Amino acid sequence: MPNNSPDRADGGLRPDGHASTIRIPAGLVVLVGPPASGKTSFVRALVERGQIEAEAVVSSDEIRAELFGAAGGPEPADSVAADATGSDAADATDSDAADARIFEERDRRIVARLAAGRTVIAESTNVTPQARARLVALARRFDAPVTALRFAPDVADLLQQYAERGRTDLTTADVRAYAVVMSRDAGADRLRSEGAAAVHDVPGRRRSVAPAEAAARFAFGQVLSGYHAT
Repeated sequence: MPNNSPDRADGGLRPDGHASTIRIPAGLVVLVGPPASGKTSFVRALVERGQIEAEAVVSSDEIRAELFGAAGGPEPADSVAADATGSDAADATDSDAADARIFEERDRRIVARLAAGRTVIAESTNVTPQARARLVALARRFDAPVTALRFAPDVADLLQQYAERGRTDLTTADVRAYAVVMSRDAGADRLRSEGAAAVHDVPGRRRSVAPAEAAARFAFGQVLSGYHAT
């Protein structure tokens, strides 16, 4: 990929050899990547570094834990794992009901941030077009720009990270299935065609970049144009 590509998270290199800062406009930031690809570690680093406030992050896993007491199971809107492994009708009905509640609460939190003119980060896998379409529709209600941040490690790195996290809610086959959908349906051009104003790849293990280092390469706008911070 050329050094000046907008999809490079280093944004090219300055004369001193350091990565240039990628500036993300205030609006909706959609994280896109399979489970264990580094999304949670990235946003945690952003919060710890003071680059964003904790309230700016809307996590489907955290909402699931708040509502149901555990973060297990495929993330709502990206039922890739369920499709890959199969489930009976009763399980599917229960999952649909839980997802509907999670959707409602996630959307409420995103809308509240955008209505106040504040940046919001949607932290979930978002590897399917259907998952992203719902988020883009929310942003359009407020004329808020959408930025997509892609987390696309090599499958070997992804599986290693999955093993290190010790997750029991997903199998190796599930993670591979998410990676396949990511590769097929979440390329930069596809994300732009769906409404993302900008798309950036977030570096990780493959490039020996730790979450805090990756976070340092980005600067986030906090207040939408036309709004005033309160």
